[in-house]
Amino acid sequence: MAFLVIYYMKKYIPNTLTCLNLFSGCVGVLFALKGEFQYTFYCVLFSGICDFFDGMAARALHVKSTIGKELDSLADMISFGFLPGAVIYFLLKEINTEMSFLPYLAFVMTVFSGLRLAKFNVDERQSTDFIGLNTPMNTFYIISLPFIAQIYPEIIMNNVFLLVTVAVSSTLLVSELRLFSMKLSSLTWKANQFKYLFLILSIVLLGLLKFLAIPFILLAYIVFSIIHFRTLQQDKD
Repeated sequence: MAFLVIYYMKKYIPNTLTCLNLFSGCVGVLFALKGEFQYTFYCVLFSGICDFFDGMAARALHVKSTIGKELDSLADMISFGFLPGAVIYFLLKEINTEMSFLPYLAFVMTVFSGLRLAKFNVDERQSTDFIGLNTPMNTFYIISLPFIAQIYPEIIMNNVFLLVTVAVSSTLLVSELRLFSMKLSSLTWKANQFKYLFLILSIVLLGLLKFLAIPFILLAYIVFSIIHFRTLQQDKD
């Protein structure tokens, strides 16, 4: 009896994880708009975990569906599109008392996150890796900024830095920059050496620098991805 219950319930597991991602993203947006970034970070982290495991669960249980794919994009649009826009909106609002229109420019990044997610859904080149910065990685970078601002407010809390962040993030999201995913087709060192090096470096940086490590991790992700794909191309040639 228990086996039958599990058998019939398994098809709901991936979509349940996706819905939890969406719920957490909605709550995270509310915390971001109130400036409660500690709780916003927890929501982003939980959404990221759910986003990672919903696809894995769908593949492992052989219950991939069109609805699941669409639901995943809708959830990501909130958790990794609207939420980072809300974070930048709050930071810009904090430092702009006269130019009240300026904070709304934060949501340009949200628009480009939507474009990035739409491109991902129809781009067959992105079945195993990414073309353009993925929205979760961008969101983890954005959520690090309020915490870094506590240490270096003169760098983070100014219009130029925040608006350049919006522009650069928006550009990277829809760029043709090829970035690896952490999905491993094999566990061999040769096939994944730069992924393993990136993972090790990320853990070390997080242990040493905490939130301050995230911008460096993003930079390392881009650099290691470029080296990874150039090495693959050289091996083919």
